[in-house]
Amino acid sequence: MRRPPIARPNRIIRRVLAIGLTTSFLISLCGISAFLWLAWQVDRVGLGDPPQQTDAIVVLGALVRADGEPGRDLYARTRWAVNLFHQRVALGETPVLITTGGYVGDRLSAAAVARRKAIEWGVPAARIFLADGGQTTGEDARATAVAMANYGWHSATLVSHPLHLYRSRWHFQRAGIPEVHTYAAGNRERLPGWARVYLSSREAFGVVWAAVDGWKRFAPLGHFLEGLVYGRRGL
Repeated sequence: MRRPPIARPNRIIRRVLAIGLTTSFLISLCGISAFLWLAWQVDRVGLGDPPQQTDAIVVLGALVRADGEPGRDLYARTRWAVNLFHQRVALGETPVLITTGGYVGDRLSAAAVARRKAIEWGVPAARIFLADGGQTTGEDARATAVAMANYGWHSATLVSHPLHLYRSRWHFQRAGIPEVHTYAAGNRERLPGWARVYLSSREAFGVVWAAVDGWKRFAPLGHFLEGLVYGRRGL
C-alpha cells in the first residue's frame, strides 16, 4: 500500500504567500473603497442643508492675515454667516452668532476677528459669543459645545467652506451637540474639478485621522502631517 505523497515545502510556502497576497489585496480594496465613499460623502454634504431655525449660527475658524484682517476663508465664512443671521432675524427668529478659533483672549484670534467683522456688518455685539481656544476643528467643536451648554442651547448651524462641512458636522456631533446643521460659505459647483477631488480627499483623510486620534497617538508626527496637509489653520 502506497503512502500519499508529502507536499513539498516550497509548494506550501507558495500557497501561504498566495493566500496572504490575496487577503492583503482584498483588505486594501475594501479600504480604498471605503475611503472613496467617504470622499464622496464629503463632496455631497458640501451643498449644505436647507436653512432652518437653530439656536446658534457658528462660524468655523480659519486663517487670520498678519495685518489682523481675516483670510479668504474666514472672510467668506463670516460674510455668509452674517447673511444667514440677518435672514433668520427677518423671519422673526432670535439666533446668536458664535465665532470660533484661536487663543483665548487674543484680539487677533479667528474668533475675535470674525466677531469684529460681524459687528461691522450689522450684527449686534450682544448677539455674538466667542468660543475661542481651539486650533483645530475638533477643538472648535468642543469649545462651542461648552459655550452652548452654558446657555442651554441645543441646535447649531455650522458655516464653513463647502468641503469642510462634513468633517465639521462630524466633530460637532462627536462633541455632543444634539442637533447640527450645515450652511455652505460659497458654491461648491464653482470649484474646479481638481480642487473638489483634492479637498474631498483631504477632508476624508482628516476624518479618518481624527477618528483614530492621530494628533495624540502619533505626535509629533501628527503635528507635522497636520501642517503638511492642512497648512496653518486652513480648512
